Amino acid sequence: MRPSCQDGDPDGAKSMAKGETLRDRTAAAIIDSATALLAERGDTTSMEDIATTAGVGRATLYRYFPNRDALLKAMALASIKELGDRIAHADLDNVPFEEAVARLVRCIVSTGSKYIAVSRGGAGHSQAYPDVDAKVAEPIRALFRRGLAEGALRKEIPADLLFTLFTGLVRGALDVPAGQARIEETAASITTLFLHGATNVRRSP
Repeated sequence: MRPSCQDGDPDGAKSMAKGETLRDRTAAAIIDSATALLAERGDTTSMEDIATTAGVGRATLYRYFPNRDALLKAMALASIKELGDRIAHADLDNVPFEEAVARLVRCIVSTGSKYIAVSRGGAGHSQAYPDVDAKVAEPIRALFRRGLAEGALRKEIPADLLFTLFTGLVRGALDVPAGQARIEETAASITTLFLHGATNVRRSP
């Protein structure tokens, strides 16, 4: 009788699982190295630089990522996954609206600054990530719908337009050259501009 799945070679299954784990770790090390180097050096970073920093040979690097575009795509997907995780752990639904916006902005700026090499041009790649709309875009829209319902946002501005304006503001802030503003300062400025505008006019109590 042919053995069932449960009766198969346990050592072979363990070896396969170990191999997959090693592959995942190697890919993650390459992506992490590329992320850090590209954020620091920009486009002058070579694939050889990335391989050296990741502790792998060039042949190994190209076996995982056959070209620079494939590596950038993997970085874009990693950034989307990390941003989705950050948003999920920010507990936006259970804090006051303005605090939720501040937390959301910090999530986006922290992730975008880390993955700056793909933050500006990674939208096309990010669409390939499963549930990108559900994990990233929808929580933002839901927060704006809540702000409208609570009267914290002006009702004449639709939630979809608020989403577009908000994301445009964040992208613009991420275009500021590295070193000109720290993450917390940038996040605070975005939050203030989005919620209260840029004019120096005190609101009525």
